[in-house]
Amino acid sequence: MQGDRKMLRDDQWEKIEALLPGKVGDPGRSGENNRQFVEAVLWIVRTSSPWRDLPAELGNWHTTYTRFKRWGEAGVWQEIVEAVSGDRDMEALMIDSTVVRAHQHASGAKKEGRQAIGRSRGGLTSKIHVAVDALGNPVRWLLTGGEGSDMNQGLPLIKGFQAKAILADKGYDSNVFVDYIHANGMLAVIPPKKNRLVQREYDRHLYKDRNIVERFFNRIKQFRRLATRYEKLDRNFLSFINLVFAYLWIC
Repeated sequence: MQGDRKMLRDDQWEKIEALLPGKVGDPGRSGENNRQFVEAVLWIVRTSSPWRDLPAELGNWHTTYTRFKRWGEAGVWQEIVEAVSGDRDMEALMIDSTVVRAHQHASGAKKEGRQAIGRSRGGLTSKIHVAVDALGNPVRWLLTGGEGSDMNQGLPLIKGFQAKAILADKGYDSNVFVDYIHANGMLAVIPPKKNRLVQREYDRHLYKDRNIVERFFNRIKQFRRLATRYEKLDRNFLSFINLVFAYLWIC
């Protein structure tokens, strides 16, 4: 594999190296090939290639997949993104969701784990619900079936955060959600639905900044394994999401 096809610069690797299993004192095998392993998983999520097509120079495909799955079960990918995402700009939070079509390989899992796949107008789909900060960095995300309502995920996306403003489209317009935002000293920048008897005012100029979350979705869809879902279990799909979000934080 050509060197320029790898994704991690030395400075990026230094930001996550100490967060990975295999350090001195950790139980189990050495983590001396952790960088190759992370590059291998990044190659998979970027290209959306089958695991069996992993280039030999990035390691054995089955060993890499098994390790990827094991780290997901142990919560390693989640720990990595949480560790690198602390420097948040809470001037505003923008929330939205994006639909990911499920490939036929993602369906038919045994009932041994959650799938977060539902049937919507586009067929079998999942939804990634995300809150990003004022710089477009992800600060919280949830995975549901594609039929899931955006409104139901609005409060879980922002609860516990303190931002100056919450920006969202009219799909999040509800009295309960808006009242929560105001009760916590934040500004609700959410266009009212047309069927409201009394139309709320909102900051139309500030609302233009909501395109930050839309641009974020454009960025993550460049990782083709997030543009189409191939994983049967939500845990494995979330592992890819966590890795990509961590990568965006260290870019």
